[in-house]
Amino acid sequence: MKKSILLIGIALLSLGSLSAQEYVKFGVKGGINSSTFRGDGFGDFDNPDSRTSFNLGLLAEIPVSDKFSIQPEVLYSGQGYDIVSRDNANDVEYQLDYINVPVLAKYYLVEGLSLEAGPQIGFLVNSEIDRNPGGDSGDFSLNEDQFNKVDISLGLGASYKFRGGFFVNARYNHGLTDVYDDSFFSNSDVKHSVFQGGIGFLF
Repeated sequence: MKKSILLIGIALLSLGSLSAQEYVKFGVKGGINSSTFRGDGFGDFDNPDSRTSFNLGLLAEIPVSDKFSIQPEVLYSGQGYDIVSRDNANDVEYQLDYINVPVLAKYYLVEGLSLEAGPQIGFLVNSEIDRNPGGDSGDFSLNEDQFNKVDISLGLGASYKFRGGFFVNARYNHGLTDVYDDSFFSNSDVKHSVFQGGIGFLF
């Protein structure tokens, strides 16, 4: 956790220094995640249900030309997946939370409307199981050693910016690296699959 706080602090200072430059826009954003795992070789991971959570963080938009800009972000992102039983009595939610740092290339098709794509690196900061979500069973910590601490993915999305600074966006993050450490699950091929939608404001 101390390492995660340090990473967040460094990222905030970096984005803050960028905002001092007139051509860089600084912003905040938040939204909903619909996440699951994809892959095979690990039982229930072959067809899990989606976990609904949130993302929240900061961004900077750095113009390169009239239509092209670079957009780094720092986000807290709730990810994972659900296993839903037929009677809903034995539901299990696997909660894997990350500090994600995407760096996106952003291209404006017309004024306000842009497409964005780029790599993302994520740092695992929390791993828990919630048995019977919404009930009284409570959360149980998972052994973080079974997970890869760093996750790499590719993001693809679109956003629309209104006059005044408000914007809406949608994005899909396609995991490229295995969620689980090979020393625990050598035959697994399980990666993140995350849909995001949200709103934000650029100052």
